[in-house]
Amino acid sequence: MSLHLDARQRAMLQEMGVTVWAPAETPAPAPPPVADAVRSQQTATAPAAHPPAMAAADAGSRTAPHTARERAIPPGVAPAVQPPMPQGGSAPALILHAPQALYPAADPAQTPAGLGAGWLVVAESLSPTEPLAGEAGRLLDNMLRAMRLHLHPRVFLAILERPPASAAAAAANVTAALEEVVATLHPAMVLVLGHVAARATLARTEPLGRLRAELHQLAGCPAIVTYDPAFLLRAQGNKAAAWADLCRALALVQATPASP
Repeated sequence: MSLHLDARQRAMLQEMGVTVWAPAETPAPAPPPVADAVRSQQTATAPAAHPPAMAAADAGSRTAPHTARERAIPPGVAPAVQPPMPQGGSAPALILHAPQALYPAADPAQTPAGLGAGWLVVAESLSPTEPLAGEAGRLLDNMLRAMRLHLHPRVFLAILERPPASAAAAAANVTAALEEVVATLHPAMVLVLGHVAARATLARTEPLGRLRAELHQLAGCPAIVTYDPAFLLRAQGNKAAAWADLCRALALVQATPASP
Protein backbone atom coordinates (compact mmCIF):
# COMPACT_ATOMS: atom_id res chain seq x y z
CA MET A 1 0.00 0.00 0.00
CA SER A 2 1.33 3.34 -0.90
CA LEU A 3 0.23 6.70 0.25
CA HIS A 4 0.26 9.67 -2.04
CA LEU A 5 0.25 12.58 0.37
CA ASP A 6 0.97 16.13 -0.48
CA ALA A 7 2.93 18.50 1.77
CA ARG A 8 -0.17 19.93 3.48
CA GLN A 9 -1.50 16.47 4.39
CA ARG A 10 1.89 15.40 5.78
CA ALA A 11 2.06 18.55 7.93
CA MET A 12 -1.41 17.84 9.34
CA LEU A 13 -0.45 14.25 10.22
CA GLN A 14 2.72 15.42 11.95
CA GLU A 15 0.69 17.89 14.04
CA MET A 16 -1.59 14.99 15.06
CA GLY A 17 1.44 12.89 16.08
CA VAL A 18 1.01 10.34 13.32
CA THR A 19 4.19 9.05 11.77
CA VAL A 20 3.96 8.25 8.08
CA TRP A 21 6.42 5.81 6.62
CA ALA A 22 6.96 6.13 2.85
CA PRO A 23 9.62 4.80 0.45
CA ALA A 24 12.40 7.16 -0.31
CA GLU A 25 11.83 9.07 -3.53
CA THR A 26 14.31 8.42 -6.33
CA PRO A 27 15.92 11.73 -7.29
CA ALA A 28 15.27 12.86 -10.82
CA PRO A 29 18.28 12.46 -13.10
CA ALA A 30 20.18 15.65 -13.75
CA PRO A 31 19.79 17.07 -17.29
CA PRO A 32 22.68 16.19 -19.56
CA PRO A 33 25.10 18.91 -20.62
CA VAL A 34 24.10 21.02 -23.59
CA ALA A 35 26.77 19.54 -25.89
CA ASP A 36 25.62 15.97 -25.08
CA ALA A 37 21.98 16.88 -25.70
CA VAL A 38 22.78 18.39 -29.10
CA ARG A 39 24.91 15.37 -30.01
CA SER A 40 22.18 12.91 -29.06
CA GLN A 41 19.56 14.91 -31.00
CA GLN A 42 21.75 14.92 -34.13
CA THR A 43 22.29 11.19 -33.78
CA ALA A 44 18.55 10.56 -33.47
CA THR A 45 17.64 12.68 -36.50
CA ALA A 46 20.56 11.68 -38.78
CA PRO A 47 19.32 10.27 -42.12
CA ALA A 48 20.11 6.77 -43.21
CA ALA A 49 23.36 6.21 -45.05
CA HIS A 50 23.22 6.97 -48.79
CA PRO A 51 24.33 4.52 -51.43
CA PRO A 52 27.89 5.15 -52.66
CA ALA A 53 26.74 6.94 -55.84
CA MET A 54 24.46 9.33 -53.98
CA ALA A 55 27.09 9.95 -51.32
CA ALA A 56 29.61 10.89 -53.99
CA ALA A 57 27.11 13.23 -55.61
CA ASP A 58 26.35 14.88 -52.28
CA ALA A 59 30.05 15.32 -51.62
CA GLY A 60 30.53 16.88 -55.03
CA SER A 61 27.64 19.27 -54.51
CA ARG A 62 29.12 20.37 -51.18
CA THR A 63 32.54 21.01 -52.60
CA ALA A 64 31.63 22.46 -56.03
CA PRO A 65 30.83 26.20 -56.05
CA HIS A 66 27.29 27.16 -57.07
CA THR A 67 26.67 29.84 -59.65
CA ALA A 68 24.09 32.61 -59.13
CA ARG A 69 21.77 31.00 -61.69
CA GLU A 70 21.92 27.61 -59.88
CA ARG A 71 21.09 29.26 -56.57
CA ALA A 72 18.06 30.95 -58.16
CA ILE A 73 16.50 27.67 -59.36
CA PRO A 74 13.95 26.33 -56.82
CA PRO A 75 14.57 22.79 -55.52
CA GLY A 76 13.01 20.11 -57.69
CA VAL A 77 12.80 22.28 -60.81
CA ALA A 78 14.99 21.23 -63.71
CA PRO A 79 17.01 24.15 -65.17
CA ALA A 80 16.27 25.18 -68.74
CA VAL A 81 18.85 24.05 -71.27
CA GLN A 82 20.22 27.02 -73.19
CA PRO A 83 21.00 26.49 -76.89
CA PRO A 84 24.66 26.87 -77.82
CA MET A 85 25.67 30.27 -79.12
CA PRO A 86 26.71 30.40 -82.77
CA GLN A 87 30.43 30.51 -83.29
CA GLY A 88 31.96 33.28 -85.36
CA GLY A 89 30.35 36.33 -86.92
CA SER A 90 30.81 35.59 -90.60
CA ALA A 91 27.91 36.12 -92.95
CA PRO A 92 26.05 33.04 -94.20
CA ALA A 93 26.82 31.61 -97.62
CA LEU A 94 24.44 33.11 -100.20
CA ILE A 95 23.88 32.99 -103.93
CA LEU A 96 23.36 36.27 -105.79
CA HIS A 97 20.83 36.14 -108.62
CA ALA A 98 21.21 38.38 -111.64
CA PRO A 99 19.48 41.74 -111.10
CA GLN A 100 16.12 42.22 -112.78
CA ALA A 101 14.17 45.38 -113.60
CA LEU A 102 11.05 45.65 -111.47
CA TYR A 103 9.17 48.20 -113.61
CA PRO A 104 10.58 47.86 -117.14
CA ALA A 105 7.39 49.23 -118.72
CA ALA A 106 7.70 52.59 -116.99
CA ASP A 107 8.07 55.51 -119.40
CA PRO A 108 11.40 57.30 -118.90
CA ALA A 109 9.79 60.53 -120.03
CA GLN A 110 7.30 60.28 -117.16
CA THR A 111 9.89 59.57 -114.46
CA PRO A 112 9.52 62.17 -111.70
CA ALA A 113 12.48 64.42 -111.07
CA GLY A 114 14.70 63.73 -108.12
CA LEU A 115 14.77 59.93 -108.37
CA GLY A 116 18.26 59.75 -109.80
CA ALA A 117 19.63 57.63 -112.60
CA GLY A 118 18.45 54.37 -111.07
CA TRP A 119 18.08 52.28 -107.92
CA LEU A 120 19.38 48.87 -106.89
CA VAL A 121 17.47 46.94 -104.23
CA VAL A 122 19.24 44.03 -102.53
CA ALA A 123 16.97 41.69 -100.60
CA GLU A 124 16.73 38.20 -99.22
CA SER A 125 13.75 35.87 -98.65
CA LEU A 126 12.00 36.85 -101.88
CA SER A 127 11.17 34.58 -104.81
CA PRO A 128 13.71 34.98 -107.64
CA THR A 129 11.03 34.17 -110.25
CA GLU A 130 8.19 36.29 -108.84
CA PRO A 131 9.77 38.80 -106.46
CA LEU A 132 6.66 40.96 -106.08
CA ALA A 133 4.34 38.02 -105.38
CA GLY A 134 3.27 36.92 -101.94
CA GLU A 135 2.83 39.11 -98.88
CA ALA A 136 6.49 40.11 -98.65
CA GLY A 137 6.65 40.93 -102.37
CA ARG A 138 3.48 43.02 -102.24
CA LEU A 139 4.81 44.93 -99.24
CA LEU A 140 8.04 45.65 -101.11
CA ASP A 141 6.01 46.86 -104.09
CA ASN A 142 4.01 49.18 -101.83
CA MET A 143 7.20 50.55 -100.30
CA LEU A 144 8.68 51.34 -103.71
CA ARG A 145 5.40 52.81 -104.99
CA ALA A 146 5.26 55.09 -101.95
CA MET A 147 8.63 56.42 -103.13
CA ARG A 148 7.21 56.69 -106.70
CA LEU A 149 9.90 54.32 -107.91
CA HIS A 150 7.29 52.33 -109.86
CA LEU A 151 7.50 55.18 -112.38
CA HIS A 152 11.23 54.63 -112.86
CA PRO A 153 12.28 52.03 -115.47
CA ARG A 154 15.72 51.57 -113.91
CA VAL A 155 14.80 50.07 -110.56
CA PHE A 156 16.61 46.76 -110.24
CA LEU A 157 16.25 43.98 -107.68
CA ALA A 158 19.12 41.63 -106.82
CA ILE A 159 17.95 38.70 -104.71
CA LEU A 160 20.15 36.78 -102.32
CA GLU A 161 19.25 33.15 -101.70
CA ARG A 162 20.56 30.57 -99.30
CA PRO A 163 21.90 27.66 -101.34
CA PRO A 164 21.20 24.01 -100.50
CA ALA A 165 23.65 22.34 -98.19
CA SER A 166 25.12 20.42 -101.13
CA ALA A 167 25.87 23.67 -103.00
CA ALA A 168 27.03 25.80 -100.08
CA ALA A 169 30.63 25.57 -101.18
CA ALA A 170 29.71 27.10 -104.54
CA ALA A 171 28.33 30.30 -102.99
CA ALA A 172 30.02 33.32 -104.47
CA ASN A 173 31.55 36.30 -102.70
CA VAL A 174 28.44 38.46 -102.52
CA THR A 175 30.30 41.70 -101.84
CA ALA A 176 32.54 41.33 -104.88
CA ALA A 177 29.65 40.25 -107.09
CA LEU A 178 27.53 43.23 -106.04
CA GLU A 179 30.38 45.62 -106.67
CA GLU A 180 30.45 44.37 -110.25
CA VAL A 181 26.68 44.87 -110.54
CA VAL A 182 26.94 48.42 -109.21
CA ALA A 183 29.79 49.20 -111.58
CA THR A 184 27.60 47.99 -114.47
CA LEU A 185 24.28 49.62 -113.54
CA HIS A 186 25.58 52.87 -111.98
CA PRO A 187 22.57 53.35 -109.65
CA ALA A 188 22.08 56.51 -107.66
CA MET A 189 21.30 54.52 -104.50
CA VAL A 190 21.53 50.96 -103.21
CA LEU A 191 18.82 49.83 -100.79
CA VAL A 192 19.88 46.86 -98.68
CA LEU A 193 16.89 45.16 -97.05
CA GLY A 194 17.45 43.06 -93.96
CA HIS A 195 20.27 42.02 -91.66
CA VAL A 196 21.25 38.95 -93.68
CA ALA A 197 21.55 40.97 -96.87
CA ALA A 198 23.45 43.73 -95.07
CA ARG A 199 26.00 41.34 -93.62
CA ALA A 200 26.55 39.65 -96.97
CA THR A 201 26.61 42.88 -98.98
CA LEU A 202 28.78 45.02 -96.71
CA ALA A 203 30.83 42.27 -95.03
CA ARG A 204 29.86 43.75 -91.64
CA THR A 205 28.74 41.94 -88.49
CA GLU A 206 27.27 44.79 -86.41
CA PRO A 207 23.60 44.75 -85.32
CA LEU A 208 21.04 45.98 -87.82
CA GLY A 209 20.34 49.12 -85.80
CA ARG A 210 23.94 50.26 -86.11
CA LEU A 211 24.05 49.43 -89.82
CA ARG A 212 20.86 51.43 -90.40
CA ALA A 213 22.36 54.49 -88.76
CA GLU A 214 25.31 54.67 -91.15
CA LEU A 215 25.66 55.74 -94.76
CA HIS A 216 27.57 53.02 -96.56
CA GLN A 217 29.45 52.92 -99.83
CA LEU A 218 29.35 50.04 -102.30
CA ALA A 219 31.70 50.46 -105.27
CA GLY A 220 31.47 54.24 -104.87
CA CYS A 221 27.65 54.25 -104.68
CA PRO A 222 25.80 55.29 -101.48
CA ALA A 223 23.92 52.48 -99.73
CA ILE A 224 21.21 52.58 -97.07
CA VAL A 225 20.27 49.61 -94.88
CA THR A 226 16.71 49.08 -93.62
CA TYR A 227 14.34 46.29 -92.63
CA ASP A 228 13.32 43.61 -95.09
CA PRO A 229 9.62 43.10 -95.95
CA ALA A 230 9.40 39.65 -94.39
CA PHE A 231 10.50 41.06 -91.03
CA LEU A 232 8.10 44.01 -91.29
CA LEU A 233 5.22 41.58 -91.74
CA ARG A 234 6.12 40.00 -88.40
CA ALA A 235 6.98 43.26 -86.60
CA GLN A 236 4.74 45.91 -88.12
CA GLY A 237 5.69 48.39 -85.43
CA ASN A 238 8.96 48.94 -87.33
CA LYS A 239 7.26 50.14 -90.53
CA ALA A 240 7.59 53.78 -89.48
CA ALA A 241 11.35 53.33 -88.96
CA ALA A 242 11.64 51.62 -92.36
CA TRP A 243 9.79 54.51 -94.01
CA ALA A 244 12.18 56.96 -92.33
CA ASP A 245 15.11 55.03 -93.86
CA LEU A 246 13.52 55.21 -97.32
CA CYS A 247 12.89 58.95 -96.97
CA ARG A 248 16.52 59.40 -95.97
CA ALA A 249 17.63 57.55 -99.11
CA LEU A 250 15.36 59.74 -101.25
CA ALA A 251 16.71 62.90 -99.66
CA LEU A 252 20.29 61.80 -100.32
CA VAL A 253 19.52 61.11 -103.98
CA GLN A 254 17.74 64.43 -104.39
CA ALA A 255 20.67 66.26 -102.79
CA THR A 256 23.19 64.62 -105.14
CA PRO A 257 23.84 66.63 -108.28
CA ALA A 258 22.85 64.82 -111.47
CA SER A 259 25.79 63.56 -113.49
CA PRO A 260 26.17 65.26 -116.90
